[in-house]
Amino acid sequence: MNATMMTVNPFGENLYILWDEISHEAVVVDPGMMRDSEREMVTKFIDEHKLIVKHILLTHLHIDHITSARWLADETGADVCGSSLDAPLGQELPDQVAHFRINVEVDPLTVDRNLADGDTLQVGDEMIQVLHVPGHSPGGLAFYLPQSALLISGDTIFNGSVGRTDLWGGDMAQLLNSIREKIYTLPDETVIASGHGPTTTVADEKRFNPFL
Repeated sequence: MNATMMTVNPFGENLYILWDEISHEAVVVDPGMMRDSEREMVTKFIDEHKLIVKHILLTHLHIDHITSARWLADETGADVCGSSLDAPLGQELPDQVAHFRINVEVDPLTVDRNLADGDTLQVGDEMIQVLHVPGHSPGGLAFYLPQSALLISGDTIFNGSVGRTDLWGGDMAQLLNSIREKIYTLPDETVIASGHGPTTTVADEKRFNPFL
């Protein structure tokens, strides 16, 4: 599986395009584009690689991760997938925009398909496992690709840090428990691709992350 990262919007959010070069099937994780140039960058990549976007996967429903989710779904015909536990955040997307004083027009977001812990998705010949990792938000999800030894972690864990819990529905004890039970139990060589900042590995976070 190929994993292409693009960093977008004023929050420096990492979106990921996971794609199979044989079948050209793909998913886009956390399309938080807020500028026309960012949207064009993503669609240009999709067009150049002749990708068939099957799903748009949301790790959680904070503004910086979902701003262009519905737009990209309309462009590609993909469905928007996320946790129903974050549904209130999606409905409050215009309020999130106002709170952060972002100059972007959005409508409330409702996901098309609810994902829960243990669900799986198929892209090409690779399976994506859904992990429920609440704490940063009630419906926080991570996407694990065991064949590629890759975890898309959203804002649950970062290189040397963890997600903030001072936003709606955040809970630090729950976040740390999610990391210990769902992420630190993965193979040490698993690459963690976070919602912000550089990649890391399970081994490095178990050894160096000061929050755990």
